[in-house]
Amino acid sequence: MVLHELGLKLAGALSKLNQTSSVDDELINGVVKEIVGALLAADVNVKLVGQLRKQVTDRIKLEGAEGVNMGRLVERAVIESLVGLLDPGHEPFKMKKGKPSVVMFVGLQGAGKTTTVGKYAHFYKKKKFSVGMVCADTFRAGAFDQLKQNAIRVHVPYYGDYTETDPVAIAKQGVDFFRSERTDVIIVDTSGRHKQEAALFEEMEAVAAAIQPDEVIFVMDSSIGQAAYAQAEAFKASVPVGSCIITKLDGHAKGGGALSAVAATGSPITFVGVGEHFEDLERFEAPSFISKMLGRGDVKGLMEKLTDTIDKDAQEAMMERISKGKNFSLRDMYDQFAQIQQLGPLDKVMGMLPGGMGQMLGGMGGGDSGDRIKKFLCIMDSMTTAELDGKANFDKEPTRKVRVAQGAGVSPMDVDMLLKAYKQFAGVVQKMGKSGLMKGGDAHLQQQLARNPGAVMQQLQKSFDPKMLQQMGGAGGMMNMMKQMTGMDPSALQGMMGGAGGGLGNLMNMFGGGGAGAAGAGAGGKKTVRVRR
Repeated sequence: MVLHELGLKLAGALSKLNQTSSVDDELINGVVKEIVGALLAADVNVKLVGQLRKQVTDRIKLEGAEGVNMGRLVERAVIESLVGLLDPGHEPFKMKKGKPSVVMFVGLQGAGKTTTVGKYAHFYKKKKFSVGMVCADTFRAGAFDQLKQNAIRVHVPYYGDYTETDPVAIAKQGVDFFRSERTDVIIVDTSGRHKQEAALFEEMEAVAAAIQPDEVIFVMDSSIGQAAYAQAEAFKASVPVGSCIITKLDGHAKGGGALSAVAATGSPITFVGVGEHFEDLERFEAPSFISKMLGRGDVKGLMEKLTDTIDKDAQEAMMERISKGKNFSLRDMYDQFAQIQQLGPLDKVMGMLPGGMGQMLGGMGGGDSGDRIKKFLCIMDSMTTAELDGKANFDKEPTRKVRVAQGAGVSPMDVDMLLKAYKQFAGVVQKMGKSGLMKGGDAHLQQQLARNPGAVMQQLQKSFDPKMLQQMGGAGGMMNMMKQMTGMDPSALQGMMGGAGGGLGNLMNMFGGGGAGAAGAGAGGKKTVRVRR
């Protein structure tokens, strides 16, 4: 993933501050030098790296004094400077329902702008905004067809013209049409252009003057490299860039150039693209991004994802039943898996857990967790009501396993694997209910996780059987991997994980560990779309 290597290097450098009881000037200078080298190697603009280094050293000189924990001071200075690199200090434009807002997308060719327009439309449609898409890209062959297909797939009306060659005219007509319809979010896709293409830049300025956008979004490819800074400056000089979206963060490029481009525009990042599907557009917050990049999780982002996705009433009802001693049924597990699927790829969700725990759990297995959960759901779809509600005994009636396997198109061994996962999952949930962690329902659990994630993780860990660790080949390899990811001492990690770190990892291993991409939105739909030909 983009910036993953940078995150590992930065985390490794910062970990040196916690591995010694004496933090002297030599160690501090060495850590700062290592961080500067990692940023330069990741294509972050040299001018910005110089500014960051000065900020860190100035703060150390200003706040360093006898009795101050220098390790924590240096770490805090570095992290806050990295956050400052991505956060210009002002809020982006905010949409309001009932008031049409025009959003103009600009960027280089090949940055993924039209795809991002579809993701952006999908995001706001899920938030119950009315959305319209306008194709003002008359330069690239097939641009209108691509936007039209994206609009159909996310069930959003669109506007374009195969015969009109003037992008200014199309943009104005499309915006006027959607304004007359009182559409909340009017998205205008424009041609990709390069700063050397003066005519295209003049065209972009003309489009902006004609439609008077409330927000101009600069879309940049995370793999663009050092050229990003100058390109971003050119766009900012021509149109009032209000925010940025970084695309292709699921790739393997260095990514520092994209960070440099953000600084050049002086505009906040609002979203990042993390995959090919319409769901793969995530809200961006600089502190959470830096925390996740350093392997420290993103509890706030996880809470928002849970809040947006999970059926709160159903979840609290289940927790209330479990806390009162009711059994956790296969039907309950089905509901949990169905909601897990809505969260997106498991590896991304696990990456939001604090302390590096997520990286370990997300990487426990070599299979595809998304496919494994889909298979489990398919198997449970073949079960009867009595079987799902725990009123039938698979062990005493083995023919049930054969019937379920035939109905789901899987082998009886797959059914056995599901039932084994269910027994472990049920045991964990029952122990969590007895521990009081579920008392107060889902809201209480989320509140506790946000307030003190370490304590919650320890409570969760107590719910797992340490003997299951043997099935994973021991803890040594995992702890070493965790040390590389987080820079934390293995003994500290083992303590945080409850001494063994076994049960939850084994359960995740059964699901396949690493995550698959979330399913893309389906094509078609009954909603009427509008096109001008």
